[in-house]
Amino acid sequence: MDVPAAAPDLDLRLVRYFTVVAEHRHFGRAATALHITQPSLSRQVRRLEQVLGARLLDRTPQGTRLTEAGEAFLPRAKALLRTAAQAAAVARAAAEPSRITIGYTTGVYVTSAVRALRRRFPDAEVRTTHLRGTQARQALLDHHVDALVARLPFATEGLRVTVLYDEPRVVVVPIHHRLAGKESVTVDDIADEPLPRVGDRLRDAFWRIDPRPDGCPAPDGPYVGDFEDKFELVASGQALAITAGVAGIPLRPGLTAIPLHGVAPSQVALATRAGDNGRLLTAFRTSAQALLTGPRTGG
Repeated sequence: MDVPAAAPDLDLRLVRYFTVVAEHRHFGRAATALHITQPSLSRQVRRLEQVLGARLLDRTPQGTRLTEAGEAFLPRAKALLRTAAQAAAVARAAAEPSRITIGYTTGVYVTSAVRALRRRFPDAEVRTTHLRGTQARQALLDHHVDALVARLPFATEGLRVTVLYDEPRVVVVPIHHRLAGKESVTVDDIADEPLPRVGDRLRDAFWRIDPRPDGCPAPDGPYVGDFEDKFELVASGQALAITAGVAGIPLRPGLTAIPLHGVAPSQVALATRAGDNGRLLTAFRTSAQALLTGPRTGG
């Protein structure tokens, strides 16, 4: 009788580190997203490779690429993390049936919908947590939050997504920039201006409008790991930035926002895991759709 080989003792933390590197295709950007140092991240991935007995990633001058073993392991690694998160969530739900955590990203307000949920369920534990844009979707998939209110675009596979409202896009420039004071600008006006890059491909393409309507690539700007880093680059004259907002509302000293015409607006959406329909989640979904209808309605 054949005896199956013992399964490797996989550390889920190391598996997650590998998936983040695979997503970013770059150890430096992955380390920034994970809030650890790059040397530490490299050591953790090597530990995982030693446990598996296979090299998963190759460094190249252009970044990092998956080996054949890495390509085979990646979808199973993601499935493993999802299964572990779901198991933990089921256990928490059984022990704490009246608990919900709502995540939101910078510049998005959920207060009115959360307040309504607390009034309706005074005995429930309703938590909120701020998430960086790069963390938001994964926090939902990993069951760290039960609902997410954030700006699209983000990958929606496995999620139920409801658009709540639109926000115009604006160009943020220093107050002494050649475009400052204009009533509006178009993509042609910023054709040669570098814009900050982010590691997420969907968000990067949307916020830099890359490629441009004529098919040309957007000029590359410095990489940023956080929303506020964009404004620091603009203030220092290294780049302009496209963001959601209302022209005329101060972002920070020395900067001004100009309406960007001829492009689709940003959309704020509610996302939950597909198939999740608990009473608190269903009630929050109803409150969010009724009360979160614009940037001025979240307070």
